Amino acid sequence: MSIQLNKYVKYGLILLLSVALILFTMEIKLMKNPGSTPITSMTFVGLGVLWLFSMIGIVISDLMQKSPVKIIRDFPILGWVSITSLILCLICDFFVQAIQAVDFLSITTPILTFAGISVANRLVDLRNTSWKVAIVAIFVFTGTYAGSALLAQIGLFLSGN
Repeated sequence: MSIQLNKYVKYGLILLLSVALILFTMEIKLMKNPGSTPITSMTFVGLGVLWLFSMIGIVISDLMQKSPVKIIRDFPILGWVSITSLILCLICDFFVQAIQAVDFLSITTPILTFAGISVANRLVDLRNTSWKVAIVAIFVFTGTYAGSALLAQIGLFLSGN
């Protein structure tokens, strides 16, 4: 039981670091653009709600590891956090109001940083994949860029620019 509790404390501290990074990002954005989302007491409540939803998702994921159904055992933590957030936000409007006080772009910056770090840690695994993945990636990147440029051009044409 002590090992399990230590694991939750570790996850809680990591999530607390993430919340602190979100707050730091909001502060930097506010310095650069004073008209952006201000930091209020509701911002701290919203960050606490995000932390709580993440912890609940982690606990649910651990509980589901005991399930005899493989799909439930293999379901990712992010999925449990998303389901928890969705259900609790549908039940209580307070959670939605609290999370609205947190700037969306300030949330995405640390998340993308963590994603980049996790991918960088697995570059050795990437070398073991086939060269065909690189060709697929080039076509995906090219198609995404061309599609985005086409949609932007259509938007500019429709707006008269």
